[in-house]
Amino acid sequence: MKTGSYNIDLEFNQILDLVRQLSKKEKIKLSRELEKEIIDAKLTSLLRAFKTDELDRSTIDREVELVRAKLYARSKTN
Repeated sequence: MKTGSYNIDLEFNQILDLVRQLSKKEKIKLSRELEKEIIDAKLTSLLRAFKTDELDRSTIDREVELVRAKLYARSKTN
C-alpha cells in the first residue's frame, strides 16, 4: 500500500463535520492522539522554560546532597 502526504484546505466546521461521522471508537482514538500532541507541546514548552547553561550535574548533585542531609538531620531530631 502506497502512503503519501496530502494537504487539503478545510475550515474548522468541515473538520468537525468529519469528526462527527467517526465511530465512537475512532473518536476516542482521535481524542487520545490530540491529547498526546497537547502534552508533548506543553512538555516541550516547560523544558524550554527551565533550560539553562548555568547548572551542571555537580551543582545539582551538591544541592541534592544538602537537602538530603537536612532531611536526615530533621528526621533524627523527631
